[in-house]
Amino acid sequence: MLQVAIIGAGFSGLACAGQLRRHGHRAVLFDKGRGPGGRASSRREGDESLDLGAQYFSVRDAAFAAEVDRWEAAGVATPWPPSSYRVDASGAWHEEGDDQHRYCGTPRMSAITRHLAAPHELFAATRVTRLTDRLDGWWLEDPQGDSYGPFDRVVVTAPAAQAEPLLRPHDEALAKACREIRMLPCWSAWVRFDTALTLEGIDADWPVVRFDQGPLRLAVRQNRKPGREHQSETLSLLAQDEWSQRHLEDDAEDVASRLTAALQKALATRLPTGSSLPQITASGAHRWRYATADLTLAAPDHRLGEDGLALAGDGLRGGRIEDAWLSGVHVAEALHRTATDA
Repeated sequence: MLQVAIIGAGFSGLACAGQLRRHGHRAVLFDKGRGPGGRASSRREGDESLDLGAQYFSVRDAAFAAEVDRWEAAGVATPWPPSSYRVDASGAWHEEGDDQHRYCGTPRMSAITRHLAAPHELFAATRVTRLTDRLDGWWLEDPQGDSYGPFDRVVVTAPAAQAEPLLRPHDEALAKACREIRMLPCWSAWVRFDTALTLEGIDADWPVVRFDQGPLRLAVRQNRKPGREHQSETLSLLAQDEWSQRHLEDDAEDVASRLTAALQKALATRLPTGSSLPQITASGAHRWRYATADLTLAAPDHRLGEDGLALAGDGLRGGRIEDAWLSGVHVAEALHRTATDA
């Protein structure tokens, strides 16, 4: 039985831990966040919740589809959204639909990752700053000098820029792979209105709108997600990649104001004659410094390095949740093979 430390408790790290556990190995997760989920985290606002990162996900791969079926059976994932709208460069709204299968977490995206993390040992709010290779195996250290170990293998699923300094002292090939990955940032904002939105010529239950131009890329109505129908009118707003890059170091309050203004401008074009937008009661913004994989590595979607180190994550495959999950499963399978071949 392998003793495996996994740095990063997002979808990739959780998938890796689950697959290792199915093969009889022990996996211990470490994450600098307050809980599992990574970019699938949610924010609590009183009795309400909203997703700040990943809003929903698509399914293409057969193995991932089978996994999502299990999530749906457990009550933590639901098909959504059924359709979406798009605002073109002229400001016109267009309804869109396709045969792609999409899902969201129920009642929040973090419900899936908490479900996946439940069987495992998880050290949350624990930032790993150093790896040490000792006679008895690998040890992990945090900023306070506390050590965790020993482990036979260490899998790093954190964003490449954070993984690189951990791997560089021990495996230059893995560190070089990290430097070849490029992750784009994303500003995510949220806004709450005092009453429901009423738009002319648009389905009253419209869930999502995409934007071809401007600072906004996506607006998602949180109170139209399954299990949140009781919530007030709240939207999550995701900025365009290029806009997020240019405004990466801006003040969060200013970012929230700009993205909210862009949303209000788009909504105003669909207001019934003589009506006005509801009043804003709260807003905010969160910066994801490493949000989307823009430049990934060639296959395979994981790397095994020297002396038991490994690298996985969506940065090695693509930007979707499915990519992160598949990378985690595949690196776990590779580690299992090294144990059975030994």
